[in-house]
Formats: sequence, structure tokens, C-alpha cells
Amino acid sequence: MQLGWLQTFIAVCHTGSFTKAARQLGLTQPAVTQQIRGLESELGKPLFHRTPQGATPTAEGKALAHEIEASMAAINAAVSRHFDDTTEHRPIRLGGPAELVTARIVPSISEFVIGGLDIRISLGEATGLLEDLRSGHLDLVVSTVRPQGPGVDFTPLTDEEFALLASPQVAAGIPADALQADDPRVLAKLPMIAYAETLPIIRRYWRAVFDAPPPSPPAVVVPDLRAVIAAVTSSAGISVLPTYLCAAELASGTLVPLLEPEIPPINTLYLATRSGTLLEPRLARLHEHLVRDAREWT
Repeated sequence: MQLGWLQTFIAVCHTGSFTKAARQLGLTQPAVTQQIRGLESELGKPLFHRTPQGATPTAEGKALAHEIEASMAAINAAVSRHFDDTTEHRPIRLGGPAELVTARIVPSISEFVIGGLDIRISLGEATGLLEDLRSGHLDLVVSTVRPQGPGVDFTPLTDEEFALLASPQVAAGIPADALQADDPRVLAKLPMIAYAETLPIIRRYWRAVFDAPPPSPPAVVVPDLRAVIAAVTSSAGISVLPTYLCAAELASGTLVPLLEPEIPPINTLYLATRSGTLLEPRLARLHEHLVRDAREWT
């Protein structure tokens, strides 16, 4: 069964005529007749009563139209939004890590949504999101790594600062003065809560602060930093986290830093676009707003 047959079926239902449906769809009347016959053959039932005055749906035809009409309208609207020759009505497609999008991006762009801009957001890791940007599926990507290769422009957006954190209960179990920047062995006995098996954030911190690899494999791996925060807050273990994401927990004392290095490790976030696309006014305005607003995120 072809999707186009269902489009033609809905058009005949709306117009009450094979000829009028053909005119609406830009087809010939024989083509409409052939498509409806093909659909009826697939379904094994007639869908229209043919009369000299036009075509009226059978009981089965009415039931089918009632079930699929809204879905077909949604499909048509989606195709129009994303593949129209003009871009002024197409949603802007933005990608970024789930935690940053939740905590910073969505609150930042709310004024654009209120102003009538349609935005579609994809969540994921930098590598996949940047591939979607290059392929044209996304318009803007907030990347945790510096984009590489031709065809992509990027602007440094903000720096995220990392801290080694624990709950007060876990921190109290570490002997006073036992943890030093050049001797992290005391941490080897504590369960490590990680974002990924490869420990990307934890490894970065250990390399910058201790000049060594992390002491042990993770006890818990959960691919959402908000879940990592929940685990550390509940005293399940320790972790390295971006401070912007757990500012409330740090302020309330439910999380405490285990070490305060003189120069905290940071990671730069980038706002990436395909080369040349900032000529589109709506995208340029959103890009400019995010770059400006990000100055206040930290």
C-alpha cells in the first residue's frame, strides 16, 4: 500500500469527486481512479459509492477516513515544515546534551517560542549531533567538543567548570587532610558514579588535577548527569560534575567539594552551525541570543 493512495483517498472524501480530487492534487482523473482502485484492491472492500453526482464514502470508507485523517494532516504538515523550498516556516532544529538543554538552553530560548518561533530539539552526545548538523538534519548544535572538519562554523559559547563532589556523609568519612592534589589514593575505596564507561568527565578531572588515570572502574554508570547527581547526593558514591548543573545542591550543602584546586578543570562548550546558514535571519537571531545569554550561565 502506498502512502500516496491514502492522500488521494482523503482528497476524494473531502471533495466528493474523483475529478475535483485530481485537480486538487495536480493529477489526472484516471490516475486518481487507478489509485483508489489499487487501495480498494489492497483492502478488499469498496471505499466509495460511484454516482453521476460524484463519489460518497461507503461505511468502511467513512471509518477509514475518520481514523487516518488527522495522521495524514500531521504528515503533510511535517513534510511542509521541513522540506518546503522556503525556510521561513520550517522549524529551527537544535541539538545538545540533555542536561545542558534542560538547565540552560530551554529557559534561554523561551522568549523565541513565545514570539512564535517553532523549534525542534534533539538530545544526544556531541559526535552524533555534529554528524546530524553536517547532514542538514540539525541547524544548531551545542557541542561539548570542538567541532572539526570543513563545512562547520563554531563559536565558543561558555566554559563549564568541574568539581569532585560527594555528599556530606561520604565526605565526613574521609580522614582530615588525607586527600591531597598529588595523592588521590584515598578515593580508590569510594564507589565512583560515572556518566559513561569511558569516564570522560572523571578522566579529564583526574588528568588535570592528579596527573593520573582514575583509580578504579565505575560502580554505577548512568548516561544522565542529573541521575549522577541524585546518586551522589544519596551517598551512593562520588563523582565529577559540572558545577552549573548542581549549583542548588552546592548552595544547600547536600553536595560538597572534596577538593578545591587552585585552577579548577574546565571544558569549553561550542555553538556550531553549517557554514553559511547564519545568513538565515531567524537562525542568526537565535544564534546571537544564545551566545549573548551564555555569558551569564556561569
